[in-house]
Amino acid sequence: MNRSIPLVLAVALFMEQMDSTVIATALPAIAADLGTSPISLKLALTAYLVSLAIFIPISGWMADRFGARRIFTLAIGVFLIGSVACAASGSLLEFVLSRFLQGMGGAMMTPVGRLVLLRSTEKSQLVTAMAWLTIPALISPMVGPPVGGFLTTFLSWHWIFLINIPIGLAGMVFAVKVLPEDEARSRDRVDWIGFLLSGGAASGIVFGLSVISLPVLPPVWGIAATLAGLLSLGAYLRHARLHPRPLLDPKLFENRTFALSLFGASLFRIGAGAVPFLLPLMLQLGFGMSPFQSGMITFISAAGAITMKFVIKRVLRFVGFRYTLLAAAAASALSIAINGFFTPATPVVLILVILYCAGLVRSMFFTSVNALTFSEISPETAAQATSLTAAFQQVAIAVGVALAGVIIEVVSTMNGGELSLVAFQTAFFVVATLSALAILPFLALPPEAGGTVSGHTLGRAGPRAASPVRT
Repeated sequence: MNRSIPLVLAVALFMEQMDSTVIATALPAIAADLGTSPISLKLALTAYLVSLAIFIPISGWMADRFGARRIFTLAIGVFLIGSVACAASGSLLEFVLSRFLQGMGGAMMTPVGRLVLLRSTEKSQLVTAMAWLTIPALISPMVGPPVGGFLTTFLSWHWIFLINIPIGLAGMVFAVKVLPEDEARSRDRVDWIGFLLSGGAASGIVFGLSVISLPVLPPVWGIAATLAGLLSLGAYLRHARLHPRPLLDPKLFENRTFALSLFGASLFRIGAGAVPFLLPLMLQLGFGMSPFQSGMITFISAAGAITMKFVIKRVLRFVGFRYTLLAAAAASALSIAINGFFTPATPVVLILVILYCAGLVRSMFFTSVNALTFSEISPETAAQATSLTAAFQQVAIAVGVALAGVIIEVVSTMNGGELSLVAFQTAFFVVATLSALAILPFLALPPEAGGTVSGHTLGRAGPRAASPVRT
């Protein structure tokens, strides 16, 4: 396997995903400089998520129509322009629009980057490649807070965005030099009705859940937007059944391995996606730590994630996807629940050990499920599969954060309006339970699922040539 390909993709995705977490630490400083409140500035976070939701569904069509390498490189460029615009913003409106522009680039980077990897990697090497590509999603939520706190404290909040310039430029250069050149695979016209309906569905749900979890606007707005998103989803499904070439084809769910993997991963992400939101808040508001102190503690999970990269392929070869995912989902859900038992009296060393182990099992889960999801996807449907997976991922994370926010609000209200440690503990227990539900779809997987990718069935049935993902 050419390791330079997943490394180039991982660097670009790390830049994009870390940027979405690092800004949270700098919100008060940015708000003060722009003459607004941190609560109002959370519109910028929502604008970014909405932009992702709108443009992710069309990313697969663009990659097929204009070439995946070209679109991936262009996406980095759009993200950089948005970063510069954020740093140069002088008002709330300018900052929100700049974040929306950043989201347009980010919406293309993740699914198209994964598509490039699928089309350039042998199936037998997909686990190793996905291990490298999964690292940004695991590390960025942990690295973001301490990096954001450092840059904001010792330099200025503008450097949160300006630091993207050298990273992004290097990413564009290496993308052109390293990524394989590919031709356009489709001349089909874009399904504009499908684009409007799918974008409306994803953005409505994400925006609605974001408003519910981040009270920037009255909650009724969030409920209305979520309902509108669900109605758009229903309209899109009806449209897709009648359209000869829909933007995102629901027939992908006829592939049992793809469907079970996607649903299981989405359930798990509801809980796992809430942890980067809950844990820093609990350490800061419940334990009295500074943003930098809490960031240095949560960072240890990234070390666990990196460690697992070196052993995951052997684990899958030995036991296969089904049992690996069942064990990883159960262990990860348990690690989330354990966070609810932390108190200010808990030794920091013990917290670090538990978070390191949590990083291990979470990395095991995400690397495995990402590889299994695409193990039986054909080259013709790979672009749609990556877009659909990215859309599900954004919605699942939004659900997790919204649910955690609602639980904290409800428990605090029951305690007389005081934000106590009990609210965070309750939230951890609830989202851990939802993550544990991911076990159910994986119970339906046959033991030999994804054997060509894991090598598990190859070891029992004798070696045979592994078919490449690319044509």
